Parts: sequence; C-alpha cells; structure tokens
Amino acid sequence: MGSTDSKLNFRKAVIQLTTKTQPVEATDDAFWDQFWADTTTTVQDVFALVPAAEIRAVREESPSNLATLCYKAVEKLVQGAESGCPTEREKQVVLNCSRILTRILPYIFEDQDWRGFFWSTVPGAGRAGSDELDEDDGARPLAESLLLAIADLLFCPDFTVHSHRRGPDSVENMQSIDSCEYIWEAGVGFAQSPPLNYIHDLNRTELLRLLITCFSEAMYLPPSTDNTVLNPWVTFFCSTENRHALPLFTSLLTVVCAYDPVGYGIPYNHLLFSDYREQLVEQAAQILIATLEHDGGVLHRPPSPSSMVEQEYTGPENLFVNYLSRIHREEDFDFILKGLARLLTNPLTQTYLPNSTKKIQFHQELLVLFWKLCDFNKKFLFLVLKSSDVLDILVPILFYLNDARADQSRVGLMHIGVFILLLLSGERNFGVRLNKPYSLHVPMDIPVFTGTHADLLIVVFHKIITTGHQRLQPLFDCLLTIVVNVSPYLKSLSMVAANKLLHLLEAFSTSWFLFSAAQNHHLAFFLLEAFNNLIQYQFDGNCNLVYAIIRKRNVFHQLANLPSDPSSIQKALQRKRKSPDMISRTSSQETVSMEGSRPAVPAEPGTLKASLVAMPGIDKLTEKSQVSEDGTMVSIPKTDSSHAVQTEHCAASAASDTESNSGRENEDVFYTEAEMEKRRLSSASTSSFWAPTPDWVLSWKCKLPLQTIMRLLQVLVPQVEKICIDKGLTDESEILKFLQHGTLVGLLPVPHPILIRKYQANAGTAMWFRTYMWGVVYLRNVDPPICRSSDLETTECLSHY
Repeated sequence: MGSTDSKLNFRKAVIQLTTKTQPVEATDDAFWDQFWADTTTTVQDVFALVPAAEIRAVREESPSNLATLCYKAVEKLVQGAESGCPTEREKQVVLNCSRILTRILPYIFEDQDWRGFFWSTVPGAGRAGSDELDEDDGARPLAESLLLAIADLLFCPDFTVHSHRRGPDSVENMQSIDSCEYIWEAGVGFAQSPPLNYIHDLNRTELLRLLITCFSEAMYLPPSTDNTVLNPWVTFFCSTENRHALPLFTSLLTVVCAYDPVGYGIPYNHLLFSDYREQLVEQAAQILIATLEHDGGVLHRPPSPSSMVEQEYTGPENLFVNYLSRIHREEDFDFILKGLARLLTNPLTQTYLPNSTKKIQFHQELLVLFWKLCDFNKKFLFLVLKSSDVLDILVPILFYLNDARADQSRVGLMHIGVFILLLLSGERNFGVRLNKPYSLHVPMDIPVFTGTHADLLIVVFHKIITTGHQRLQPLFDCLLTIVVNVSPYLKSLSMVAANKLLHLLEAFSTSWFLFSAAQNHHLAFFLLEAFNNLIQYQFDGNCNLVYAIIRKRNVFHQLANLPSDPSSIQKALQRKRKSPDMISRTSSQETVSMEGSRPAVPAEPGTLKASLVAMPGIDKLTEKSQVSEDGTMVSIPKTDSSHAVQTEHCAASAASDTESNSGRENEDVFYTEAEMEKRRLSSASTSSFWAPTPDWVLSWKCKLPLQTIMRLLQVLVPQVEKICIDKGLTDESEILKFLQHGTLVGLLPVPHPILIRKYQANAGTAMWFRTYMWGVVYLRNVDPPICRSSDLETTECLSHY
C-alpha cells in the first residue's frame, strides 16, 4: 500500500510541474522534495510516470522549471557524495535523483538549444549549494558537478562498496577516502575480493545507467568524419579531474572479466534466482567501450546559455585509454583473456538439459572491448597469439558470424567479427595457431568435417559468402584477405575445406561475374594468391588441396583463356547461367550438419536496422607487409599493382551496406546476370556509367598469378592419369597417398615473397566503430529505454548510425 501511495504522490508532483506556468523557486524545497524524498519508485516506475510528452511540454512551456529540476537533482547527488549517504533516506534520495536525471537527459540532448545547458557556468550550477558558486571563477559546469558526484558515489562505503570500518565512527570522510582500496572485484592490479552484496550491485547499476545516459549525447549529434571531435562528457570523466579514474577503470574491467554466468553450475539456477551481477556487468561493459571510444583530440562543447559561443580547446588525455595501454603483467592479461573467452563461449555451451544454463546477451559489447584491448595494447595482442588461447576467441566469433549471416539486422555484428579476424590474421602466430585440431562440438549448421581450426574458418567463410544476405558483399574482400593472410601457414587442409575454396574460385571466375563489376576480379586474385601460398610453402601436407585443384583444373584453364573481345564480353553479360546451382545453399557434403546446429534466422520485415556508415575499402583497411627471411615484417609502400584492391568504385559499393534491403532478406549473394546487370546499372546511375571493355579485361588478365598452379597441373596431371590407368585406380585415397608422397622441388617457379595485409587504423573505421558502438548501447538499453526520446521512436536518435 505504501508503494502505491508513493507512486501516486510522485505522479501528482509530475502533474504539478507540467501544469505550473509560473517558475517555481529553487528554494521551494517542499515542492522539489516531492520528486525524490519519501518515494520508493523504481527506474521503470519513473519512466512510466514521467511521459515523454510531458517532459517536452515542460521544456517548451516552462523551461525554467525543467532547469531548476535538473539543478536540484544534481544538487542532491552532490550533497550525497559529500556526506557519504550515512542514512537510508539519503541513499534513497540519491537513487531517485539518478533515475529522474536518467529519464530527463535524453530530452535535453535532443533539443539543440538545450545541449549547452549542462555545460553552463551560471551561479548555482556547480557544486550545488556551495558558496564558491557565487563567484563565476569558482563555478563548475553542471555536467562536471554531476560526473564528479557519480564518480564519488560509485565508491561510497555501505552504498556501493563494502565499508572497511565498523562501530560508531563507521562514516568515512568522502573527500579523503582512498578509492583504490575499494575496487569492486579482484583481478587486474587488485588481489582482494570484496564480499558480494546484491544491494551494492543494484546501486552501482543505477549510477552506471545514469553515466551511460550522460555519455549518450553523442547519439543526438550530427555524424562527423572528424575523429578528433570528442564527446565532452566522456572527455571530462576520463581526465585527471576525476580522482577515481584508475580505481573505476580497474573496477569496471575486473567486474566484466571476473563474471561467471554459470556460477556453481546448478541447472536452471537462473530461473530460480535473480542475478543482479549480470545487470552490473552489462552496464560496466558499455561504460568501458564508451570511454575507450576516443583518445585525445579537439573538444567541442555545445554553446552554453551564458556565452552562446562554441568552446574549442585541446582535450586532455583519456586516462582510461592510458591505463588500458599500460597493462603489462602476464597474469593480468591471462585473467582478461580467460574472462572474455569464458563469456564469449557462454552462448555456445550445450547441456543435456535444454535451456538449463544462463545465456548472456552482451557478446557485442565484449567483442568491441576485445578489439579495443588489441588495438590499444600490443602486448596483449602478442600474448593472445602466443598460445592457443586465441582459438577460444576465434570459435565463438565464427559461431556469431555463422549465426548472423542471414539476419540483416545483425550486419554490424558481422562487421565487428570480421574486423577482429582481419586484425589477428595480420600476425604470423595466428595462422600457425589455426593448425590445432578442431574437436569441439559447437552448434553450427556447417558440414561435418575432421580437421583443424583453419578448416572451420574456411567452411564458415564459405557459408557466409554463399548463404549470407546481399548487404555482406562489401565484406567479401575482408574475408578473402583473412584467408590469404593465414594461407602460408596452413599445414593440412581437409578435403571439405579444400573443396570450399575451389567452389568459391569456380563462382568468382565465371565470365559473367568477372565482367559485372569493376572490382569483381579482385576476388579471384585473392583466391589464386591463397592457392599459390599453400602450394609454395605448404605443399607437403596439402594433398587434399592439390587433389581438388587437379579435379577442378578446367576452372584454371578457363580463367587463363578468358575471352576479352567485345562480343564475348557482351555475350557473357547477356546469357543466363547455365548451371544455376553453381553457388548452392546445400551440397552433397552439407546435407549432414553437426548435431544441435540451427540455421541462421532471416531478418523479418520491419526489423530494426540501425544504419551504419559505409565500411572503408580493403586498401584503406590494410597495409602490405612483406615477411623477410628472419620472420620479421617490412611495410611495403602502396603501389598500383594488380592486388591493390578497392578503388573509389569499391567505396561506392560498400555504401550499399547503409541501404535498406528489407525486401531481399536471406537472398543468395550470387545473381543471374540479369540481376547483376540491374545492380551494375543502378550503382552506375549514382556516378559515371561503367562498362567492361577489352582493354580493361586485358589490363588485369595478364597479371593473373596462374604460373605456379599451371606448372603444378602440367607436372602432376599426367602422373595421376598414368597411375590411374596403369593400376586401374578408382579409389581417391590411393591417389591422395601418391600426392602425399610426391614432390615438386625444383619444378615450381621460385617462391614469391609472403605478403601480409595488416589492418591499419583510419578515420573511416574509427567512425564505423563509433556508430556501431552507440548502436549497440541503444539497442541493448530497452528496459528502461534510456537512449530513446519518445514512446514512439524506433530509430530517431540513431538516424545517423
């Protein structure tokens, strides 16, 4: 009954605020205390009892009342941070104020005229209630006061952390407290494990929810390709002004990496008990990826009401990025890697009892966090690749890629997974680790095979290319670049994987496909380069691949004899494919899938698809490095070679990733030539018309790297045919034995240098990650919808993402 009365009183206070046309004085505590004193509303209650229309009405009709409400709420938070919330009433006031601000902030951000409000230095807007604020020089912007109060409250004994003191003098001085002694969890740089307290977890979650709402102002701003334009909320919070930056960074990171959703492994325990730690871990992961979004640059603050002039100055160093880059102890790296691997693998876990284990849903935040770790801390990347632990990250990434391949609403997940694999593939050790046998039983709808993790990677990539939706086409170059990067180190491909690679070449080397777009021939170049690497450097163990090449030798002969005269080009573009099953969704080897596997679900019409910026071309994503004899890599200057992939035309094709294709879900990525012609014409209509010419065909046909493969066929085909005739062989196992013991030493051309295309950071991918990261935060916070700005919006505040 008391809870009902509390909600009723709170609702009456909201109605009073919306109906008052005259400003309410800030000194009228009796009125303002109705919003946070003596109430027991939850954050869901606040969102329900404060409708979006009423917030907007107050903003437009009584702006001074809305401003005073924000001032008073921040004032209460600052007072709570200063006092340490010694009483239960003060703790409840702090929680209620944080919920109200979480509800109101999006409506401040969505109005351009209000965005500078929290950065105003109007007297009374800083450390609310402090006498210092009567002087302009001592005033703090309201945003800074709010952020510092949140940071203090996150280390408030008996509120968000376990107090070390007991007895009559248990209240600690918040201004002199050493928050490094109150880190939330044992892990990176901290050995003590504080006792679990679900009340503390709930309070931390409330404050972190308010913090991510503050950071989310970035979603309401126009998109910018300038990576030096920083989020002022994040910039201040991660600066030296925040004395809790180090313990907070450590707490967030260790809480995420130490979390074990399975716990003691009791079946269905997640249905019997509430796991308050999971909510905290999700919010902590989102705060981490938001704070690690940028590093230094120019800070653009919105104009404040007092100055109405945009402020610009060089932003301070991001301490969160600094701390992340300075982690160096192997035990810390091991803790982080094992924690991330445990969480990423969690959704893949199979048990005899269906749905008996908790499945986490925040794997996208974990992937972004892993990316940031590898990007900012090269020692961590080295340690990841130092052992086979990297495979514990690889397998779940491949699972997510396979599972999302036909769902257009998860195109961002596909990109982040491929980006991570592209980054890892630029390191030699990654290719070496792929030779470890694959013996897990992960529920994926892929052919059953016996082989290595390299086979798994190739089979999944083949599945993505042949059965993914059309918005994944800009990723084909990245997928094949990964295969090329690891190919010199793959000791033994299975027959399944070998056939998949040949299947892709067969599709990408047809004349109608090669002539349909200006960049299509690059896909054939990538595959040929991969074959050359495998033959030149790993011939001894790859008899399955050699046998597959011999069986499909007509593909290479047709490619070498590709016609280039005008009539042949036109005929190739006009005739339909004679073999419609060239890229089939199922084949004889795919009829048997792994037990427990499930196909990817297509996106339903109307599914929310947060628009992403166009992905940069592969030439912008990577830089070439040549592996020298001593194993070191030397960067190669960019040249206009046959392998320089993705010109400006490709960037235009990548832009198709931002378009809505709701009517073509789960569509085969390979089309009849009529469809290809239609696509080519539509893409050309936006720029200059492009058509294949004989000179264009000859310009790249003469550079096809076919010499090694043709020499192999010239030597081995007659030998295989002779053995089959002489011994009457019909069993391919005997042929494989012959190829296994054969050699081409001295017969092949001189081995070419190993070229690795290493990922390189650039403004395009930085902007892509920024939009993707905020898209994830937006879609993950739906209860309550902290980033939404009305009851009807779906993608309004992500219109640029």
